[in-house]
Amino acid sequence: MNRLLEKYNNEIMPALQAKFNYSSVMECPKITKVVINIGAGDAVANPKVLDDAVSELAQITGQKPVITRAKKSIANFKLREDMPIGCKVTLRGERMYQFLDKLVTIALPRVRDFRGVNPKGFDGRGNYTLGVKEQLIFPEINYDKVNKVRGMDVVIVTTAKTDQEAYELLKLAGMPFRKN
Repeated sequence: MNRLLEKYNNEIMPALQAKFNYSSVMECPKITKVVINIGAGDAVANPKVLDDAVSELAQITGQKPVITRAKKSIANFKLREDMPIGCKVTLRGERMYQFLDKLVTIALPRVRDFRGVNPKGFDGRGNYTLGVKEQLIFPEINYDKVNKVRGMDVVIVTTAKTDQEAYELLKLAGMPFRKN
């Protein structure tokens, strides 16, 4: 069983139940999925860029990414409808907990001048979005094989009804939030 899932069942759930006065364990918010997205807008000019992004995302998550395509044509960006412009992965279950554990304990502390993640990344419905500026913070990425530093968006979807509940859930799970 995963370390983070065990921590959730043994420590986080009882703490949330006590703090928010839930009558049942089933009311406790939990993390349902994590979506990691890399936008490779420069793939319009050079399609090989997208292949690198896909392979790096597959290394980080351990799952094959889906290529995302443009919904609209934008002439200024030389972008046509249905052109490949990025990739994403949706993690659930065991892989999701492994990724979150790795993100919180290994990757985020490796960020330069790290003071914590922004606590304002919640969307009002209990979901949290976090931007990572470079993929080099993950241990699977070999620094010598990287030809372009790419950022990514990590969206953590929870069953929490409010941002306060989601904040508490992620804080207890080890997310290093910045003090304002």
